Amino acid sequence: MPDAECPIVSILVAARDEAAGLPQALPTLLEQDYPHYEVIVVNDRSRDATPQILDRFARKYDNLRVVHLAELPPGWIGRPHAMFRAYHQAKGEWLVFSDADVRFAPDALREVMAVAKERGWEHVNILPHLELVGFWEKTVLSFWALSSIVWLEPWRVSDPHSRKYFGFGALQALRRNAYEAIGTHRRLAMEVVDDVNLGKLAKQAGLRSGVAIAGNKVSLRYLEGLKNIVRSISKSAFAACGYRAGLIAGGVFANIVLYISPFVAVLFATGLPRALAAVSVLCLVVLHARGLIAVRVSPLYAATHPLGAAVLCYILLYSMIVVLWRGGVLWRDTFYPLDDLRKGLT
Repeated sequence: MPDAECPIVSILVAARDEAAGLPQALPTLLEQDYPHYEVIVVNDRSRDATPQILDRFARKYDNLRVVHLAELPPGWIGRPHAMFRAYHQAKGEWLVFSDADVRFAPDALREVMAVAKERGWEHVNILPHLELVGFWEKTVLSFWALSSIVWLEPWRVSDPHSRKYFGFGALQALRRNAYEAIGTHRRLAMEVVDDVNLGKLAKQAGLRSGVAIAGNKVSLRYLEGLKNIVRSISKSAFAACGYRAGLIAGGVFANIVLYISPFVAVLFATGLPRALAAVSVLCLVVLHARGLIAVRVSPLYAATHPLGAAVLCYILLYSMIVVLWRGGVLWRDTFYPLDDLRKGLT
């Protein structure tokens, strides 16, 4: 996209206790090959060195503005509130919502805007490259990503006749007037999975929405180690199911039937059932292997498919049980009662 055709863009980032990854990620946002853009980072009550890091970068880069928040007002979850505050500081014709650990290639922003213009999209989702390190990340996160894509069907999002929607926190771009028309993040004030539901609002409003694959243009190390994987996904899994136990039960049942039982049947069944199970296993392994190759992980990890499914079943059940037992969600050291969260569902 030539410079003259590039709209003004505001990149909005919410940061809470991001001192570990911020020094590596933030420069990639601030040094884009793009003529007219700004980066607004909201420090959401961080207790680590995040404020000092942001202030240091603000002194160095003219295109960075930092907003420090000391309190969270009632009726808000932290990330939606931070994005809402960032929006009020933004001047861009397009708003790009991202996270503090996401890294952009130098031409990423230009390519996102070029895709939006070429496709006529008002709402753009980017599937980032996930950097998977170690056995559990390659096993659990690769399966989680694959099963999420199968469930959400992002290839149908751009079909105006489909009800499918998509949203991922790494990078979502919206025309400012479209974002304002759907009610901004005020509509998502009590949404734990605000990124997904931003996509839902866009689709419900009839916006031209679509999903693109980033390749190596947008990347992140999503979650490090099994403990963080279980803790992070379990915080949002029950919320993603609308706090409905039936959907959690259905998800667990589907994972067992579709992704675990064929492997069990290959080992213990006989005759035709075993042959049919073998065909299912072959299809699952090939599909999983292709996904692994796409994120530059050995396709041999496709053999861990049933293990990834079993861990995800545990995470789904754990998410539901903990929220129901606590009567709410503990998110970033703030407790949100379940009744308030259900009232705030989009």
